Amino acid sequence: MSEQTVEIADLVSLIIDPLLEFKDQREVILHDEDEENILIEIRVHEEDVGKVIGRQGRVIKAIRTLSRAAGSSRGIQVDVELID
Repeated sequence: MSEQTVEIADLVSLIIDPLLEFKDQREVILHDEDEENILIEIRVHEEDVGKVIGRQGRVIKAIRTLSRAAGSSRGIQVDVELID
């Protein structure tokens, strides 16, 4: 894993931490598919899932947009998934 991909995963962590009630059960898992594509999986407590998704999916959409923008500036395609 490169330093740039770890920074994008840290960005996702920084965004979701204030939303969570059960912070100790948060996992942000980074999967390097190859040098240009990464997958970030978010796992949270079942009571926090709704907070991360937001109304009509607005929060998770914003998280995806920000992480893709951060990856785009580095030439990396980023995909973010919330695992229930």
